[in-house]
Amino acid sequence: MKNNEQMRLLIQQENRKCDKFGCGQYGASRGTRKHTGLDLVIEPEENVFSPIDGKITKIGYCYNDDLSYRYVEVTNSKFVIRVLYVDPLVDVGDWVKSGDYLGYGQSLQKRYKGITDHIHVEIKIGGVFVDPELYLDNDEK
Repeated sequence: MKNNEQMRLLIQQENRKCDKFGCGQYGASRGTRKHTGLDLVIEPEENVFSPIDGKITKIGYCYNDDLSYRYVEVTNSKFVIRVLYVDPLVDVGDWVKSGDYLGYGQSLQKRYKGITDHIHVEIKIGGVFVDPELYLDNDEK
């Protein structure tokens, strides 16, 4: 059942299924840790939109050893959302509304040859990771 504070990704992706790199659902095993987000299938260079109204609080790098993969963090009074594998079109300090462009999806093929290209969405409430499927209105799963 969906939470009453749903967010729309405004791009109709399906959840990434399991492949040789792991499974895309929240809580999936990553060896000694758990997957802290939800992977949604996307084509490289496909538009990625903000799921919430909020402020761009961080633009960072997904990996210390490869600065080509980026993420965008959007924050409001309730949520901190990170969307990984995005070539950003926004800057820290920008205010966005739900549905505004964050950037373009990035191909993961250089790092993970053969993986299904996707964005990784993490949601924190009160500093704690939560299952994005409880909040994202993503009808095309």
